Amino acid sequence: MERNYGFLVCILVMVIDVVAGLLGIEAEKAQNRVVLESLSISVGECSRKPRDDAFSRGLAAAILLGLAHVIATVLGGCKCIFITNKQNSQKPSANQLLGLSFMILSWITLGIGFSLLMAATMDNSKWKNSCEISSHGLFLGGGIVCFLHGLCTVAYYVSATAAYREEQRGSKPSPEPQRV
Repeated sequence: MERNYGFLVCILVMVIDVVAGLLGIEAEKAQNRVVLESLSISVGECSRKPRDDAFSRGLAAAILLGLAHVIATVLGGCKCIFITNKQNSQKPSANQLLGLSFMILSWITLGIGFSLLMAATMDNSKWKNSCEISSHGLFLGGGIVCFLHGLCTVAYYVSATAAYREEQRGSKPSPEPQRV
């Protein structure tokens, strides 16, 4: 008997992406908090210190975003693309086309979100003058894209597994109707 773990995989991917998004937003808050604290000091007294909270939260968000993508891609597979039809004249099914579309969207959101999170993380990794304002909004943008990535990835997983099941049902010989 085949067990269906698709619901659990979708929940897992969404939870990981939501946590990554929340960490990105928290990193933005931590970065802004350091800037506001340093602006309260007179301009000549700016201290040089890394923004450790923003750095660690941004790095964790980027890692979790990548982990969610790997889980969905490995467990969902590329079934929607590589399903071979018995006849080349058959068009791909709607599930295959949806799976392909959402797979492309999930890769795009991964690229954008990971780039935003890593750019902001690397900016916060240096010993910088905490009075200078830089890369504001990158963590926030990366966090929002994490939420979009979760939606696209879950839609991809659902479409890919539906296309796979559709192909499996199509490959089984259908019973011939009995004639009386």
